[in-house]
Amino acid sequence: MTSQKNNVPSRSPSSHQLSSMVSDFLAMETAGGIVLVIASVLALICANSVLGPAYNSFLDTRVAIEIGALEIAKPLLLWINDGLMAVFFFLVGLEIKREFKIGELSTFKQISLPGIAAIGGMVVPALIYVAINWDSPQNLNGWAIPAATDIAFALAVLALLGDRVPSSLKVLLLAIAIFDDLGAIIIIAIFYTYQLSLQSLALALLPLAGLLILNLRGVTKTAPYVVLGIVLWVCVLKSGVHATLAGVITAMAIPLIKPQGSSHTLLEDLEHGLHRWVAFGILPLFAFANAGVSFAGISLESFVEPVKLGISLGLFIGKQIGVFGLLWLAITLGLAAMPKGVNWMQLYGVSLLTGIGFTMSLFIGSLAFEHSDFDAPIRLGVIVGSLLSAVVGFALLRYEGSIRQAAKAPQGR
Repeated sequence: MTSQKNNVPSRSPSSHQLSSMVSDFLAMETAGGIVLVIASVLALICANSVLGPAYNSFLDTRVAIEIGALEIAKPLLLWINDGLMAVFFFLVGLEIKREFKIGELSTFKQISLPGIAAIGGMVVPALIYVAINWDSPQNLNGWAIPAATDIAFALAVLALLGDRVPSSLKVLLLAIAIFDDLGAIIIIAIFYTYQLSLQSLALALLPLAGLLILNLRGVTKTAPYVVLGIVLWVCVLKSGVHATLAGVITAMAIPLIKPQGSSHTLLEDLEHGLHRWVAFGILPLFAFANAGVSFAGISLESFVEPVKLGISLGLFIGKQIGVFGLLWLAITLGLAAMPKGVNWMQLYGVSLLTGIGFTMSLFIGSLAFEHSDFDAPIRLGVIVGSLLSAVVGFALLRYEGSIRQAAKAPQGR
């Protein structure tokens, strides 16, 4: 959708610029992942202590906005999941657009390996979940829960390894996670949309047309996009399509054009400005609101409950099989090249880390079983599957990195 006016920047930034952008992104995601861990632990403490009733009451607090005949009234939990997460998906949309236009995914050679791997990482976990829940049709709507990867958590685990892993491995994980996010957006749009309101969808065409006009005219002021994005969010919310998709659509309208007096495009400025708020505010708040599973009444039988088992095995087993299997196939068949300085063991280790679903899996779970009693199995399955993937992936990559460092160390006489 980006305008082709004369002030469009070069589509081929220097390798130094791209390297700097990727480094900044990785650093932000890594720090944000650590904050996510803290927020999740706090949620678990609250849900399993005397603070439990206050925690649940806080999330159930009814918040309403009313303007004339228009009223939006939801529990605080849904304002977080439908409202604040729309800002997160807006940022995801900006990242996807930049990566495909001028970033690490701007050529077919760069796209092929992570794109193929991400397909395996979505399909195999979903098949495992469906196989385990096949005899329980009411459970099948959760098939997409283990198909997601939490980029912040995964990169945070990888960052703990320091120079034991090459930078090309970090870029590969980032690229796979971006394709995962794109897949999640498509899944939400197609499979988790209920009771469509054609009137609201028709109204959504008006702000959508406005965003298109702003883009084509090369407008580089932020305010018009924000106003139309909010109107679009309300229309999409009322239509039955999940409101977070309004964030992605708005992001696609943001032009890769430099505002007067700026050294970066409007898209890059917005991405940079939002990243801290999302990494250190929105995602930790989402994790705090959604990770608080109570362990009361949980027994050994709880761990083999079909929904929980499907999610945890989908993340831990399905992700590693799907991602590594297609990485191996693509490289062996010559469809893509092995990343520089990376071996098969490291590729397997990073495949394990893609099983850290956490925030994205919890989010899809909230859509799949919006009006059911599956909250505890979903949260337990996501936490167990993500934790296993993180621990085993970290241990494997650390062991492999230590061997490589020892091999490079000078030998004593």
